[in-house]
Amino acid sequence: MKQVFIYLLMTGFYMMAGAQSKEVIHLWPGVVPGEASAKQAARVTPDKSNNVTRLTDVTDPILEVFPAPAKNNTGVGVIICPGGGYHILAVDLEGYEIAAWLNKLGYTAFVLQYRVPDKQAGALQDAQRAMRIARSRAATWGITTGKIGMLGFSAGGSLTARASTLYNVNVYTPIDKADSLSARPDFSVLVYPAYLDKGEGRTLTPELKPDAHTPPMFLFATADDVYGNSALVMAGALRDANAPAELHYYAKGGHGYGLRPGNPAADVWPGLAAIWLKQQH
Repeated sequence: MKQVFIYLLMTGFYMMAGAQSKEVIHLWPGVVPGEASAKQAARVTPDKSNNVTRLTDVTDPILEVFPAPAKNNTGVGVIICPGGGYHILAVDLEGYEIAAWLNKLGYTAFVLQYRVPDKQAGALQDAQRAMRIARSRAATWGITTGKIGMLGFSAGGSLTARASTLYNVNVYTPIDKADSLSARPDFSVLVYPAYLDKGEGRTLTPELKPDAHTPPMFLFATADDVYGNSALVMAGALRDANAPAELHYYAKGGHGYGLRPGNPAADVWPGLAAIWLKQQH
């Protein structure tokens, strides 16, 4: 009963945070590169299972900004990439709720609504553009330009891995001064990432090419997750590339738990990640 009460209290806080005024940044002021559909607000799907709000039909990608409280602002920013199989975005479970947690730790959080469904190329464009915009406006939120990272879940973990290894690849034509800045995250957190083992024999996805300049990466996954091999493969590739990596691999937890209480994996990864994040700044 106590856990249920705490969960309801936390959920109420997250819903209130999502409803409160926050800055919304449209990533592409003009034409969205490679997007054939007209710009429109993301559509909420009718599927509310497991008390998750799901967005789809993202044609006008945005960053929703949740500034760190002034009293404990660490000067660090984190761009959050919700998961959803590149079909939808679990925007509360793996977005707003994560932003509230990061705010408590003193981090400014950005929830990225990247393009879905089935627009992986567009999603990478959105991730690169989001990093550059956050960096260009860092002073607005009291952030240090060299302390902006990315955190992703499931498909959002895939996107975070792609953004962390393909940051030097020009995936869109620059449109303003922000695009002269680096798209490289300063650190990356992957929680139950997916799709990183699409190589032959479930090896590293060929698109991903980590090297010694790949940002420090924290990975968390479980053995009973159907996508659990992704974290193992990525961690091994990072080790081979002499890139800093920290891997936590637990027995149980499954997939898609966010940080909601009652799941053995959700009970431990936030504390481990908080320690690691503090070491990055």
